Amino acid sequence: MNKIKQIWSNKWVKFGTVSVIYLLVFVVWTGNLWLLIGLPFIYDYYISKYLDRWVWSHNRALKQRSKSYKKTMEWVESILFAVIAVTIIRVFLFGMYVIPTSSMEKTLLVGDYLYVSKVAYGPAMPNTPLSFPLVHHTMPFSQTKKSFVEWISWPYHRLKGFGHVQRNDAVVFNFPEGDTVVLDDPTANYYDILRQYQLRYGPDRGREALLQQHEIITRPVDKRENYIKRAVALPGDTLQVIHSEVFVNDQPQSRIPNKQYVYFIRTDGTMINPQALEDMGIAQADINYDAAERTYIMPLTEDNLARISKMRNVTDVVKYEAEGVDPNVFPQSPGTYPWNADNFGPLWIPSKGATVQLTEENLPLYRRIIEIYEGNSLEVKNGVIYINGKPASKYTFGMDYYFMMGDNRHNSADSRFWGFVPEDHIVGKASVVLFSTDKEKKFPKNIRWDRMFTWIK
Repeated sequence: MNKIKQIWSNKWVKFGTVSVIYLLVFVVWTGNLWLLIGLPFIYDYYISKYLDRWVWSHNRALKQRSKSYKKTMEWVESILFAVIAVTIIRVFLFGMYVIPTSSMEKTLLVGDYLYVSKVAYGPAMPNTPLSFPLVHHTMPFSQTKKSFVEWISWPYHRLKGFGHVQRNDAVVFNFPEGDTVVLDDPTANYYDILRQYQLRYGPDRGREALLQQHEIITRPVDKRENYIKRAVALPGDTLQVIHSEVFVNDQPQSRIPNKQYVYFIRTDGTMINPQALEDMGIAQADINYDAAERTYIMPLTEDNLARISKMRNVTDVVKYEAEGVDPNVFPQSPGTYPWNADNFGPLWIPSKGATVQLTEENLPLYRRIIEIYEGNSLEVKNGVIYINGKPASKYTFGMDYYFMMGDNRHNSADSRFWGFVPEDHIVGKASVVLFSTDKEKKFPKNIRWDRMFTWIK
């Protein structure tokens, strides 16, 4: 042990060890040669000590002369260290995410706080490296002020991780259609609002009217809202939804125990015991009761469906299924793709390097990929498709794409409505529910101890 201490006391050993670690983590792993600029600072800290003599020595002298300065600087140094440490952890290792909606119930509940591993798939380097620390896209105490600057922007680059997205992983990602936001209604989907305007006024006038009546902003990939869904189909897969059941490559989706659908539950006229519904974890807000029809409408998991069906006063249970053509379903081209949320596809999920023949018929499926996600110009003239000004009969994809769905199948805005999730939008894998809160109760009762450290399946 003394021998090790003696070796470590050598300044050149310290400099060499720290330099190697720095190079491996911050240069080799990130692939960013600009970070080599950190080596002179490491050399100075351990060997030359110019900064120590010309800067930090004055700081130490001031601390000795002034107690108030010493206290202030101790606070500043502690806060600065904490901010840097947390920022590095958030970028490279893991993040915290809170569930805002019920789209993943009953797997994940509103108020769940998740541990999201970024090293599971490899952390993506930030597109906007200069931003206010520890916030997402908006400055504290503001609804509109951006927390980042875009005059320094990095292209997409993902570091090596422990693995890749697997089918049915619970994945946190940046909302693909969050590139454009209606500032006075940021929770609404800009493209849904735009389609409503265009239906009313026409394609060009509708867009102009929307811009005149609302303030519209854009956001880079890493500053878009965070969503969480299940990756039901991977690059190269073919997905189809038949009578609300998911099939991937003609095989039924693996069983997800807490997946739920909406059901119509007819009774003999007597009410279902509310306590029984509460015991099954069915929230009162999710239950609708039509007294005239003696029918409940509520979401049920597979287990809850079995329990409800055995109740003596229940006479019939029917799963809800969307009917007809839904113009709001991806790719919002009902004439060519007459799909709805429960009968959808078949749809091939694009993979990096794969080439597809382009036609006016399949262009709605891939247009947003070509224009928005992969940054090409696209137009159609006299039946001919032009990409970057040149006629194009085929297209080779530059990224992998994923199809995401919520476990609460009839209450989830997911890829069935806004399409593919590009690989550069993937944030990380949701691994553990750290704890959960119930907003209807006061602290400390608002902590749901039964959900602490629950692994996500």
